[in-house]
Amino acid sequence: MLLNWTVMILYNYFNAMFVGPGYVPLGWTPEKSQDCMYLQYCKVCQSYKAPRSHHCRKCNRCVMKMDHHCPWINNCCGYQNHASFTLFLLLAPLGCIHASFIFVMTMYTQLYNRISFGWSSVKIDMSAAKRDPRPIIPFGLSAFAASLFALGLALGTTIAVGMLFIIQMKVILTNKTSIESWIEEKAKDRIQYYQTGETFIFPYDTGSKWKNFKQVFTWSGIPEGDGLDWPVRDGCHQYTLTIEQLKQKADKRVRSVRYRAIEDYSGVCCPVTKGVKTFFTTPCTEEPRIALSKGDLILATRGLKHWMYGEKILDSAADGGIRERGWFPRKCVEKCQYDSETDQPVDGEKKNR
Repeated sequence: MLLNWTVMILYNYFNAMFVGPGYVPLGWTPEKSQDCMYLQYCKVCQSYKAPRSHHCRKCNRCVMKMDHHCPWINNCCGYQNHASFTLFLLLAPLGCIHASFIFVMTMYTQLYNRISFGWSSVKIDMSAAKRDPRPIIPFGLSAFAASLFALGLALGTTIAVGMLFIIQMKVILTNKTSIESWIEEKAKDRIQYYQTGETFIFPYDTGSKWKNFKQVFTWSGIPEGDGLDWPVRDGCHQYTLTIEQLKQKADKRVRSVRYRAIEDYSGVCCPVTKGVKTFFTTPCTEEPRIALSKGDLILATRGLKHWMYGEKILDSAADGGIRERGWFPRKCVEKCQYDSETDQPVDGEKKNR
């Protein structure tokens, strides 16, 4: 059984790693040219982002139905490998539970009999030793310590990976990804903030958990569809989600605030020279940090108490230059004071938009 668990776990693990999530073809455009207005354009891939696809900075490609980039498989979890990745998250805890049972029973049996420890001061029923065969590997103190350590690893893996499996199954049964769940939450926030009275309906949830499940898990191992076109529920169309993404992108530009760098920042993860609080409150995320020079302009979109996230305003951005986005210490920047030539919309004007 342990060998079976190992084979199935490694098969799905390497499947998720080497099959990959599937990428949007370079230079892809929708069949109807007028549909381009509903899609975002990726400057890196030189193509439009297909519905449900997102650009991964680590893979440097637009990934079909991207859920997240997983460092453990050194690849993205997406359209083609979502099933293999989820099965790996299921089988790994099951194998660890089996191993935990073996470890617990082994330690219980040896401690109960106390034969292999050689404790002469304890009275032992030697008839039990005659009935039971001698262990292939003597169970001494070192074996007990190793078994206890392995039991801790098995239980830790069961809890940690099991929680990831539950999270993945929740999004699969609603036919979403982790990114799309976040987009849906931001859609509710946008509607509430502007009080538009509209209702956002997630277009890809069929309303049946079984049908949603079958879109990811199939007998052939190949997910349904081609990763570019997706069936949608009544009242929605193929670009319902992408239109909402464009609205959120425009809203992000409206809510963003311009800052100017007043100190140099090298872009290190935990800067020592920017204060103790900045050092210990660095964001726990894989998102990059951006280096700042005094006088740089940054468009901040979100922030924490001691850190901010934004995009550096470059002169070459209009010409298709590389965008520099990431975190930077709040104490390195100050809010720009706008004059009459560069007036920014006030809160009331933002809300009217």
